[in-house]
Amino acid sequence: MSQPVKATRTERTKRTPSSGGGESAGSRRAAAQRLSMRRKLAAAAMELFATQGYEATTVDEIAARAGVARRTFFRHFRSKEEAIFPDHDDTLVRAAAVLDAAPPHENPLDTVCRGIKEVMRMYAASPAVSVERYRLTREVPALREREIASVARYERLFTRYLLGHFDEGAHHDGDDDPLLAEVAASAVVTAHNHVLRRWLRARGEGDVESQLDHAFAIVRETFGTGIGGRPAVAGGRPAASVSAKEEDEVVVMVARTDAPLTEVMRTIKEALQR
Repeated sequence: MSQPVKATRTERTKRTPSSGGGESAGSRRAAAQRLSMRRKLAAAAMELFATQGYEATTVDEIAARAGVARRTFFRHFRSKEEAIFPDHDDTLVRAAAVLDAAPPHENPLDTVCRGIKEVMRMYAASPAVSVERYRLTREVPALREREIASVARYERLFTRYLLGHFDEGAHHDGDDDPLLAEVAASAVVTAHNHVLRRWLRARGEGDVESQLDHAFAIVRETFGTGIGGRPAVAGGRPAASVSAKEEDEVVVMVARTDAPLTEVMRTIKEALQR
């Protein structure tokens, strides 16, 4: 079975000394203005959806309520159902930045858990808006489908990241690590969504980040720390270890009863190849 490998991270764009940070500051201002307008349009859309219904509301009405032209609306959103999710694009970028900046020693599963917290913080930043949006998505199938599509983008991001820590050849060597990566990414997203829905049903009350940490602890306990690193117990002892006596050509292996099968098999293979 192939050993886990670190994913290659995209090189960050380097600033030139002559820029003096001017372009970066300008980009930040443009991004802030873009997000402000998207939120303004989203607020107008939600007000109209709540008062006159989703089907009866037109793009022209949303633009008029926001005080902008129709073409301005379409510069920011492709459809009216997309308008009530103004922050997902920017949040996806922030989540990806967390993955890109992860320290080399951090377990990839922990990195993914930190990344998806950006999504929760987006909702928690405006509890009242998030609760109303949740109500609308329960009532309007088109909005529900848009929400599902948004969640799928996060899941793909985290799955790619976890899969990047394994050799592609592992797919052909009978190694379950790639499967584990996909299932783990789904588990992180599912844990996040479970906590988010419970918080929204409670009308945005409670310490949602603590609830999320508890859910992630369950995910880590279920999947161990084997993704991108060897599972360990308290005190740093490995889940599985081997010792050998060359004169007898005997390999002795000791493993915890809860050690993942993939880790046990990997340890055996390493010992036999020495």
